[in-house]
Amino acid sequence: QVQLVESGGGLVQAGGSLRLSCAASGVTLAMAWFRQAPGKEREFVATISWTGTNKYYADSVKGRFTISRDNDKKAMYLQMNSLKPEDTAVYYCAARKDVNTGTYPTNYDYWGQGTQVTVSS
Repeated sequence: QVQLVESGGGLVQAGGSLRLSCAASGVTLAMAWFRQAPGKEREFVATISWTGTNKYYADSVKGRFTISRDNDKKAMYLQMNSLKPEDTAVYYCAARKDVNTGTYPTNYDYWGQGTQVTVSS
């Protein structure tokens, strides 16, 4: 069983930046970030393959967010720039027992507890 712990959330003004981190207790293969705003379904944000070679982003964050990972540290990151109020949500780290990326919550086997990101206008 792999445990995931997110950190780095907070309150930021529109146009600002935040960097989220996800620490894993063991080896993980493909990983991803999802987010969930109040009253909405959990949605895909970005995913990264085991090697870090393949990265995919939701259209809503493309060009503003960057996903990365450091396998030596068992960590994954999400650099979020040019934040908008509509980015406000709880952000979740996810990992799966597969080297290939996925964009659906059901693709993932392990989840963190989430970290709140609030962007004020």
